[in-house]
Amino acid sequence: MSQIIPRISVLTPDGISRVHAWSLEILATVGVRVDSPRARALLAGAAGGSPEDGRVRIPSELVAWALSAAPADVAVYRRTGEPAFRLGPGEAGPRFGIGVTNLYYQDPVADAVVPFNRGHMASCTRLGDALPAFDVVSTIGVLGDLPPAVADLYATLEMAANTVKPLVLLVSEPAAFAPALDLLETLCGDLAPKPFVIPYVNPVSPLVINVETSDKMSVAIARGLPVIYSNYGMSGATTPITPAGTLAVLNAELLAGLVLAQLQREGTPVILGSLPAGFDMASAASYYGPETILLNLACGEMMAHYRLPHCGTSGSGTGWGADLPAADLFWMNHLTSCLGSVGLAPFVGGNFDSLAFSPAAAVYADHIIRQTRRFASGFALDDEALGLAEIAEVGPGGNYFTADLTLRHFRKAAFNSPVFPRLSLEAWQAAGHPRAEDVLRRHTAALMASHPAPADQPELLGRGEAWIKSSGR
Repeated sequence: MSQIIPRISVLTPDGISRVHAWSLEILATVGVRVDSPRARALLAGAAGGSPEDGRVRIPSELVAWALSAAPADVAVYRRTGEPAFRLGPGEAGPRFGIGVTNLYYQDPVADAVVPFNRGHMASCTRLGDALPAFDVVSTIGVLGDLPPAVADLYATLEMAANTVKPLVLLVSEPAAFAPALDLLETLCGDLAPKPFVIPYVNPVSPLVINVETSDKMSVAIARGLPVIYSNYGMSGATTPITPAGTLAVLNAELLAGLVLAQLQREGTPVILGSLPAGFDMASAASYYGPETILLNLACGEMMAHYRLPHCGTSGSGTGWGADLPAADLFWMNHLTSCLGSVGLAPFVGGNFDSLAFSPAAAVYADHIIRQTRRFASGFALDDEALGLAEIAEVGPGGNYFTADLTLRHFRKAAFNSPVFPRLSLEAWQAAGHPRAEDVLRRHTAALMASHPAPADQPELLGRGEAWIKSSGR
């Protein structure tokens, strides 16, 4: 069947070769600083050198081995055991998620910002469960109403109890990472055969694998879990000011992480990606913009070239609420992600440089993602779709109201927003001139109030709270 399928490609074959060659040169000559003695010894032993000042230089042969050892795709499951999706080149994508680790909660009606707490984690997780455009729920916020020693455990418990969708797990307190996995295994059984949780770790740019990252990788990989290894770079601050330099450094960091993961367990599934940002020298704040979106697409294409699963940016951070600045970047990120090689975009819904989670922004993003996926799916271009016999039957000056193709397709032909009704001028005036953002806020509040928790939520909460208390933390 012939089809119209819109796609974006930003790297030529020569560009891919250049980025790969630059990355190999950086790893072989500059190397990476590895802060964990155990991880440093593992890397240095395989690299055939003795590390100086904690730095390991990685030869191209070791990178090539790691690329050949890593799986090309990762199967992800729902908490209840059913297959959810696969990540990897050639798989349907991208996949989106809400989050991540916001310190504040932005009220969907009034926009008031308050510290993120356990109740917010429960209600926002259920919101992520309710919104069909989101495939995963990432750790949405950092619980400010509980001691750090247990905050990550209660956050993990609320996520597991309030959705059956896959989880992307971020743990703020390093000592709580293994216990958080223990908690999930207590509630749900062995995590490895059908992983519904994917731990997320990130090195420190430029070119540092910190202790926390390597230790978390080791714990997750030992349990047979896939791992997201994603870096965050700010051009002009933690990466070179030029997009080319930023891309080469970030790509080198990802390859170093891949090598370490494969040395820990050959064949372990790793999802690689970058959060490339700019740095505004005037405001001393990071930001996402047109160049960073290009870098996101380029990173996705590099991972597709390597035949590896990808995790990219999510278009969050610039909004002041569910507003025009937020919509700006949502549209640019989600549309280009759907047209490019992005695999997973797990962190949607944050405002103010991802400090405050906005449920209304997440609902608006769901509205955008549905449209961008529809745009990216294209349309058929064949004789059946043409309907030449109908065109001849209707003839000049007729209409297609009752044509066979119209009757068969009209229900799905037009996009119907889950948020905004299609109002004529007269209908809008009769409704009292409603503002679109007010409609969005009311819809968000109603959805959060009405979407039910999974049937086993009370049982999981009870068992989980008992486990946390018995652990003595």
